[in-house]
Amino acid sequence: MLKNLDLRRALVCFDLETTGTSPDRDRIVEIGLVRVEPDGTRRSFRTLVNPEMPIPPPATAVHGISDDDVRDAPILAAVAPEIHALFEGADLCGFNSIGFDAPLLEAELRRVGSPLELAGRRHLDAMRIFHAMEPRTLTAAYRKFCGKDLTEAHAALADVEATLEVLDAMVGRYDELSGNVDDLHRVSNPNEGRFVDRTRKFEWDDQGRACFTFGKHQGKPLEEIARATPGYLSWMLGNDFSDEVRGILNDALVGRFPAKTTAADPPAVVPQAAPPDVPSGPPTLFPDGG
Repeated sequence: MLKNLDLRRALVCFDLETTGTSPDRDRIVEIGLVRVEPDGTRRSFRTLVNPEMPIPPPATAVHGISDDDVRDAPILAAVAPEIHALFEGADLCGFNSIGFDAPLLEAELRRVGSPLELAGRRHLDAMRIFHAMEPRTLTAAYRKFCGKDLTEAHAALADVEATLEVLDAMVGRYDELSGNVDDLHRVSNPNEGRFVDRTRKFEWDDQGRACFTFGKHQGKPLEEIARATPGYLSWMLGNDFSDEVRGILNDALVGRFPAKTTAADPPAVVPQAAPPDVPSGPPTLFPDGG
């Protein structure tokens, strides 16, 4: 029974497990929801969903759901009527559901011809509320973990001293944190090794190839696009990308592509035959890029 929420109409709390993090590209593999009526009555629903595509190993590593698990599960269209019924006339609730679960669910139901309109409803996002109540600033962290006010906030040396004190206090506060630097590095860098560049425009696939993370070529290998559509790389060079990305693009245009290395190895590029029709001179705008 909810003790503190004042419900005037039904509230649906929902969560999705998916093949990835893109609302436009990825698919649902599990949905769970609880509908709570104002009188406290609850209805729960949970099902695996066959995404009709392979589940990438990195996604399985997160939620533990594999291709074998969903092989005999219903497709989304088959469970869409039940989803609609449970969302009927209800407000929404989730954790990061405003930024992720809601847009992905809308996109998925639209894709299978059973659109569900979630806009315009009251939507409670526990993650956003948590962040509002626990501001993510050094001053707030210093007060929470050290019990003191940071009187010289944004003075560089004072901020450094406060950061060290906060870090030490956090390790002492949370049993699940150890003081081991390797362990703390892993907590600080959960996506280490996934992305090719610091701005996350390219990520490694399971074959160790650099792939686009954005735009019309999202998910496609850089090498494939460099060979088939080198003008797209020229379009990127004519736009505002980081120097690191520009270096990757220039290398790709002459047949050198990033190679995934271990942390102990130096960065490497793999020479390949130059792609056809490598443009010469300054980059030109590629009209259908982006």
